[in-house]
Amino acid sequence: MSESFPAPWWKGATIYQIYPRSFADSNGDGIGDLNGVLRHLDHLQQLGVDALWLSPIFRSPMADAGYDISDYCDIDPLFGSLSDIDRLITEAHARGIRVLLDFVPNHTSDEHPWFVESRSSRDNPKRDWYIWRDEPNNWRAALGAGSAWTWDEQTQQYYLHLFLAKQPDLNWRNPEVVEAMHDVLRFWLDRGIDGFRIDVIHCTGKDPSFADDPRCQAGQPLSDFNDQPYSHEVLRGLRKLVDSYPGDRMLVGEVNIRSTERVLQYYGAGDELHLAFNFNPLDAPWDPVLFRTCIRDVQHWLQPAGAWPTWVLSNHDNVRQRSRYQGSERASRAAAVLLLTLRGTPFIYQGEELGLEDAVITAETRVDPGGRDGCRAPIPWQAEPPHGWDGAAPWLPFPPEADELAAERQTGAVNSMFALYQRLLAARKASPALHHGDFAELPSHPDVLAYHRQQGDDCRLVCINFADHPHAFPQSAHWLVEIASDGVGEGEPFNGNLSAGQALVLRPAES
Repeated sequence: MSESFPAPWWKGATIYQIYPRSFADSNGDGIGDLNGVLRHLDHLQQLGVDALWLSPIFRSPMADAGYDISDYCDIDPLFGSLSDIDRLITEAHARGIRVLLDFVPNHTSDEHPWFVESRSSRDNPKRDWYIWRDEPNNWRAALGAGSAWTWDEQTQQYYLHLFLAKQPDLNWRNPEVVEAMHDVLRFWLDRGIDGFRIDVIHCTGKDPSFADDPRCQAGQPLSDFNDQPYSHEVLRGLRKLVDSYPGDRMLVGEVNIRSTERVLQYYGAGDELHLAFNFNPLDAPWDPVLFRTCIRDVQHWLQPAGAWPTWVLSNHDNVRQRSRYQGSERASRAAAVLLLTLRGTPFIYQGEELGLEDAVITAETRVDPGGRDGCRAPIPWQAEPPHGWDGAAPWLPFPPEADELAAERQTGAVNSMFALYQRLLAARKASPALHHGDFAELPSHPDVLAYHRQQGDDCRLVCINFADHPHAFPQSAHWLVEIASDGVGEGEPFNGNLSAGQALVLRPAES
């Protein structure tokens, strides 16, 4: 692949997801906030990431942790103020870190002034900003919310919500809704935001016939598979707006459909998403067959279409990778090598660089209606309790080994998980092959995943041993170990052997 013009920043970038409520607390109320993020920007700069994405920080009653928005153009007081986000954008940019916000276009809070008006009477001018019907169909809502329709006593109709009843769906077929939501993007783009992660973008278009769906009859929520042509029209409008701003602003979409072929459609003809999340690895245990299949699937569908892939192993909605890998630090280290050397844009969820596992959540400590609290546990910054969270106890318990895995213990430690991520990110930045190069899978034992990355004269070879015993991986050419997941043998010639669970990044021995 040769590009005559510089590639957009997001193609070579590594993006770090911040779940603000759990990242760092600056005012002692037990809930993370924007000034907490500001205090730890140096951690992200040390790590070497290129951008951060903030999960929702807008005004919200917090029925779904901020994904139920009551004002898109203000910051919830829990997290700070507009001046705090302005300062964070400025400080991040000063460190060469771009800032993405979470945009939630499918639904608002039922406390949003738009919905308050919409439900006030059938002839209110905002009635048609949401989706009202006399009779419900069989559509099911996510998060165990039952029917996707809730009866409104005052106006004697049902309204649609693909998620909680407190999250009514907007009617994107109404041009006034489109314009109002475009204004939201303009508000943030004008403040210097570099792009948006778009929540459940595949849900914005609804079947205009409102037909029953047999999958809903079987209990599946519509959001798992909703895939309507109109969602693409919504996206093209958003993309056109973002492209009208200078500086390579970008859109990455959550298309939560577990089909790479379907997700590809949301890149459009280069006129919809810049990037779409590839979620299949999020479900996968540490297994060579599953990863090989997933990588081939992405290569098969995205590469011929010229669509740039993403890679993500953890996020705020899913069990952390180390917990999925039975708590294995060795597997988590090998997974870091995989994540940061595949062809595409990697996303790191906060705390993965520390090797955190999910917190143990009991009936007493559970907060989230969807049961996703474990991966949202607070980040331990200091080894001594309360781990840098002074004041009120944090809103969730800390993850296991919070003292051992605390950031202060790992930064500067020679072979910590943090140091491995640092080495990987530095190598990725320095190697055109790793951040933009072509990808070719290499023949190997079924337990070993191996591939070659090449851009011009620059090349790297990556080999990952999934087995808990050593494997031979002989090579005819001479390679040096640039990075080893366990830190063993770095800078030395590769001897053709992989230790149990080891992942290596190799570079040619001759300069």
